[in-house]
Amino acid sequence: MTKTYSAKPTEVTRKWHLIDAAEAPMGRIASISSQLLTGKGKPMYTPHIDCGDYVVIINAKKLKITGDKLRSKTYYRHSQYPGNLKEASLGQKMSKNPEFVIENAISGMLPKNKLRDMRLARLKVFEGEEHNHSAQKPIKYNIKERL
Repeated sequence: MTKTYSAKPTEVTRKWHLIDAAEAPMGRIASISSQLLTGKGKPMYTPHIDCGDYVVIINAKKLKITGDKLRSKTYYRHSQYPGNLKEASLGQKMSKNPEFVIENAISGMLPKNKLRDMRLARLKVFEGEEHNHSAQKPIKYNIKERL
């Protein structure tokens, strides 16, 4: 009789992946990154154990946006005071803080549970080509193969 395998936190080995945001649209980068952060591509995947890898995203400023999203997509925030709803378009957010746009998209694709904050802590987003994780030797993730 065979038993179902369940991963233990001590058995998890984490890799570092490097993704270039200039290669694919925002949604594709977010979905691939969320799969890597959750560890769904690993054979040892267990839903209640964090089996994911580290993800480093570079060139956030050169992120590809399709369609009319730069003007029509809107981000809202509210301070809980009456009449204090603030809104900003995707274009305004990209010019001010391009890292926020990618982090927000990936955060929306991760499961809403206790593991979400730990997974987002393993996400590193950088505006340009340079990143400070070269010592970890991240593996270049080729998105073009997945398209």
